[in-house]
Order: sequence, then C-alpha cells, then structure tokens
Amino acid sequence: MSSSKFVETARRIIRGNPDVFEALLEFERTKKLPKTTYRKRFNITIDNDVLRKFKRYCEEHKKNMSRMLEEKMIEILSSASK
Repeated sequence: MSSSKFVETARRIIRGNPDVFEALLEFERTKKLPKTTYRKRFNITIDNDVLRKFKRYCEEHKKNMSRMLEEKMIEILSSASK
C-alpha cells in the first residue's frame, strides 16, 4: 500500500471513529484508558397506557426497556439513511 493511500485510509478510519482515537490520545497522555462508549439519560413523555403496556411486555420477555428503545432507534436511523 502506498504511503498516500495509507494516510488517506487512516484519515477515513479516524473520521469514522473519532471517539476511539480520542480515547487513545487520552491513554497516551494519562496511561489510563477512558470509556469509549457512554450512555446518556434523557426524559421523554409517553402516553401512560403505552408505557404501562411496554413495561409489562419488557418484564414478561425479560427485556431491558432502554435497550429495546435504543435498538428501535438504531433500526429507524438505519432505514432512514438508505
């Protein structure tokens, strides 16, 4: 692989994964590897009946409500980008 192609590939990877490279820079500086994935808490408003049914569904199927919502959000974003 030519050096210019290598550099462009490295730049593309860095642009696609900036958090990982920030974590590596932080490790280089502090010798401690920070978390590269974070979860964010937020408040939303949902119809009470829908929330009650969704909670029941998640409990019956031993599912995490946050993970279920996150997966659905990823699914929506994935289909929207196509």
